[in-house]
Amino acid sequence: MSQAQTPMPADSLLDGATPDHERFRDVVVDQRAVAADPNRPLEERLEAFEDVIDSEVGDTAFSRARNVEREVGCRQIFLKFEGGNPTGTQKDRIAFAQVMDALRRGFDAITMATCGNYGAAISTAASIAGLRCLIYIPQAYQSKRLVEMEQPGVEITRVPGDYEHAVEVSRERATSEEIYDANPGGANTALQLHAYGEIATEIYDELRDAPAAVAVPVSNGTTLAGIYKGFLSLYRRGKTSRMPRFIAGSTYGKNPIVHTLLKNMPSCGDLAPERIRESKVNEPLINWHAIDGDNAVEAVRATKGHAAYATDRSMLTYAKLLREREGLSVLPASTAGLIALLDLHQRQALPNDRYVAVLTGKRT
Repeated sequence: MSQAQTPMPADSLLDGATPDHERFRDVVVDQRAVAADPNRPLEERLEAFEDVIDSEVGDTAFSRARNVEREVGCRQIFLKFEGGNPTGTQKDRIAFAQVMDALRRGFDAITMATCGNYGAAISTAASIAGLRCLIYIPQAYQSKRLVEMEQPGVEITRVPGDYEHAVEVSRERATSEEIYDANPGGANTALQLHAYGEIATEIYDELRDAPAAVAVPVSNGTTLAGIYKGFLSLYRRGKTSRMPRFIAGSTYGKNPIVHTLLKNMPSCGDLAPERIRESKVNEPLINWHAIDGDNAVEAVRATKGHAAYATDRSMLTYAKLLREREGLSVLPASTAGLIALLDLHQRQALPNDRYVAVLTGKRT
């Protein structure tokens, strides 16, 4: 049996995810053992964990969606598919970056609040680094991803109320017990934006310039703001000839960023919490308070971008289209950015240029 056909190790990080290619070579498994060993010198653990990041996080698939182009009548749509990350979404980028930062700074525990993908990413990264992981989850949250979070060293606490309240509880514990706070916003904003900025660098590496537009699904706005910062850095350094327009898409009427842009409000205002209703489709996108909302709104406005809502039905439709026509198993909510891009195309036919939609993977 060739090396490419060798069965995956039992402790593979994939845990049922749908990656874009074979991953996790034996050397990575060895480095995991080093990174998690508290008896090893810190320098060795950091080097080993960095090897895991370099090998397994980022550098995700990038492809042209020719079949989708034919369906929607828009040329040169490219898909940046984050499903190849260890837990299947772009959240791995900030999770591994923050665990690396926590390890470097001498923390032995990390905490955050989640409604799904971020918790799976943080628990996986923390487990590799040998850190305790304290996850706070809204009481009503139910998902298959909860099983992935239940790893050695992970403490899961359910709290009453919504995601925003879970963040508050997590932050309070981080402060009182000197635990690393990995929640969006706050002191780690720059680190998180930089980690997501790598998506911009990878898109540039494929196209050798900035595309005409980048479409991103938004919840807290951190991913969109980070990609914007990444392209802004490339543009300022003369790597690209232009800045792409940023397109924000989210669930209908339940996201502050898109609401702010459509209403032309001066800053990202909160929604009424009691009016927020989640479904199995829109859950990754909804909130009444977008932690990095102002950064995302600034990115869209500075690039003369666009924002639009996506219904549950349309997100399911495009997820099916991508699966059947492009062979990608995507999280339906992640198609919100693509849907917003096509909304713009319907309003004013886009010129023949290059357009990128960021997508995340769907768990099987």
